[in-house]
Amino acid sequence: MPTGLKQTSQVVSIGFDAIEAAPNTFTQSTIDLNLSPLDNEVFVVLAVNLDPFSPDAIAATDTLVQSSLTTTSQTAVQSLSNANCLSVAASTIRAAGFVDGGCSFQTIAGETPPATLDYIGIIATNDFFVQVQGTGNANLKGVSGKMYGYRARANADVYSALVQSEVLSA
Repeated sequence: MPTGLKQTSQVVSIGFDAIEAAPNTFTQSTIDLNLSPLDNEVFVVLAVNLDPFSPDAIAATDTLVQSSLTTTSQTAVQSLSNANCLSVAASTIRAAGFVDGGCSFQTIAGETPPATLDYIGIIATNDFFVQVQGTGNANLKGVSGKMYGYRARANADVYSALVQSEVLSA
């Protein structure tokens, strides 16, 4: 348990999804955690599982579905180099130069980091965000997933620092 936090719930899983508004269009979903800022409530993230849709298999065309989960609103799918990004996943089909549907590849951050960590992130504001965007696809693509964690109450100093850090790094 992080210093300055008191766990106030059991571990919960929160399901979510994001579906493109049109093929190959960046789309972001906002998921409300219903945290109580009056009680300095935060959400401690233990693990994230992102499951992007499969890209279309189109002869001679590379296709991709990429996704991310962040603590702040974004204008594009993010990478783990973004301080507010907790997880990424992508599915790719490499078919450029082939007469068939090509070969598929998948990149995922995994449900938990390879190290033994107490948590992978803390969400101090009320929402988290899921981004998805396809490339080269003929059909709508999306991502579904689950985030695992628990609610906690922070002392005033820790809460203030967490909120400020999250908002200023957006």
